[in-house]
Amino acid sequence: MTATGTGKKVLCAMSGGVDSSVSAALLKEQGYSVIGAMMRFWPDEKRVDTFDSCCSPDAAYEARRVADQVGVPFYLLDYREQFQRHIVQPFLAEYAAGRTPNPCVNCNTKVKFDELVKKAKMLGCDYVATGHYVRRVDTPDGVEFHRGDDPRKDQTYFLWGTPLAALPHILFPVGEMEKPRVRELAEAYGLLTAQKPESQNICFVPGTVKAYIGEKLPQSPGEIREIASGEVVGRHQGTQFYTLGQKKGLGLYQTHAVRHVVHLDPESSTVWVGDYADCLWPGLSASGANYLLPLSELPDEVEVQVRYRATPVRARVLYADEHSFSLAFEEPQFAVAPGQSAVLYSGSRLLGGGLIEDHVRVLPKTQDQRPQFLALAP
Repeated sequence: MTATGTGKKVLCAMSGGVDSSVSAALLKEQGYSVIGAMMRFWPDEKRVDTFDSCCSPDAAYEARRVADQVGVPFYLLDYREQFQRHIVQPFLAEYAAGRTPNPCVNCNTKVKFDELVKKAKMLGCDYVATGHYVRRVDTPDGVEFHRGDDPRKDQTYFLWGTPLAALPHILFPVGEMEKPRVRELAEAYGLLTAQKPESQNICFVPGTVKAYIGEKLPQSPGEIREIASGEVVGRHQGTQFYTLGQKKGLGLYQTHAVRHVVHLDPESSTVWVGDYADCLWPGLSASGANYLLPLSELPDEVEVQVRYRATPVRARVLYADEHSFSLAFEEPQFAVAPGQSAVLYSGSRLLGGGLIEDHVRVLPKTQDQRPQFLALAP
């Protein structure tokens, strides 16, 4: 992060949580001219319980009070239309297509570090700041994003879609701290959010994801089939209720063996199940790629993280262009879910990422209705 903010103006995204509250206080202490802002996502209708503590009217009230405590102006910015277009609608469309989306990636890419950066420029700000646990590293060759110093809180996974041109204009005041230290500072500053619990759920989903998509998407019942034999072993209410690797809640007729979801086919409304080995991927292909370095500098060997809490694994880059890439894992990986993000690293440095596509293509079915899969060649 920049050493001093003297003469610099920054728009600090405030969610009403402790991380963004401390970020605003630190920036003010470091001499920045700080403007606090919260993006309004919740709808006009009375049912605001859809939005949890990070995106609710109560959170906006707390963020405004924190801004008063810190002594900075605060604005509530209306992003309802953008949120529906970029986050909620694609979230439902992905589940309908048999994929497993991560809406937090879209929110950071399309809203926070696109729409909000544009707003900051309109307000004459030099930077946008957030409470993400990410380290900004300034080098002679430009700005890099690195994993936060608290491995339990690192949030680089969600920022792979940040435009390369936006990197110099983004600050992460708490990225070099661990969570307990952030709470200590909040107590020292006397901030009302010092002991506020963290939000764990998807902000616009009340209750469970299954209940939410069950309410929003039409149900299309179908068969659950064995990948090896094509045998019908169960029924389901819709492919949107499943994800790759899932083994609980399948309700199969035969329960003598552990089965995992191997493939989802919304077109035929079929859920295919198999054993653990059927869920192993030798590699992946990704679309919608974005890189936080010139593409020519992307190394041949990278580490890739395929879920937020997954351990990064080594992989070889088979192909990469401006829009897509394909990788071969050093060792096959279990249940890599289409729609999730494949995020690329070199050590602690965030290199970019893309949206995971199927590692297989379905060939014409045989007479016994078994699909044949052709794995990505390493």
